[in-house]
Amino acid sequence: MSKNIIITGTSRGIGFELVQLFAKADYNVLALSRNSKPIEALELKNVIALSFDLSKKDDYKKVESFIGSNWKQVDVLIHNAGTLLNKPFVETSMEDFEHVYKTNVFGVTELTRIAIPFMQRTSHVVTISSMGGVQGSMKFPGLAAYSSSKGAVITLTELLAEEYKETGPSFNVLALGAVQTEMLEEAFPGYQAPTTALEMAQYIFDFSLNGNKYYNGKILQVSSSTP
Repeated sequence: MSKNIIITGTSRGIGFELVQLFAKADYNVLALSRNSKPIEALELKNVIALSFDLSKKDDYKKVESFIGSNWKQVDVLIHNAGTLLNKPFVETSMEDFEHVYKTNVFGVTELTRIAIPFMQRTSHVVTISSMGGVQGSMKFPGLAAYSSSKGAVITLTELLAEEYKETGPSFNVLALGAVQTEMLEEAFPGYQAPTTALEMAQYIFDFSLNGNKYYNGKILQVSSSTP
């Protein structure tokens, strides 16, 4: 039976590549992004692209009703969407922090909460974090809201793995280093990353399908460089 995969942040970068990898391997994919057009334009079979904003409560109902009506089961959930803010801390308002956390933290908690009733012991929730969210890693000025939000989902993953260890699903987090994406260009203009979006997507594809055999509640640092 073909597995059902949910991926957020699919309009560009790693998420865009991931959808194509899963589609090519004949999995069913629900691609969630504020801009659903890039995925729709690919016309991939087994892929449904939904326009979805992680910061809008009503959009979660669309996802819940889609799963309940069409799938009944979710095998893999990949939290890949992220909002970046690069701004000096004294200029970063409470609204700025709220905006970043709504997508990067609250979006992860709410979509997970909706998906869990449809998940099995063997299902896997993979959250894409950042090396900037890892305690003791190198930090960069201007990324206070972004990197602290990425730290929050690391701890959240450990907590959920503990809470669901008897029943499943498994929860793991990948803290990525520099990957050549539009978001990296926004954070570090002109920096050339050693890893392409497709290369990282291939790693995440394999890990999301097999990593929960070996890991639960773990943070894996997927980084060969700094940043």
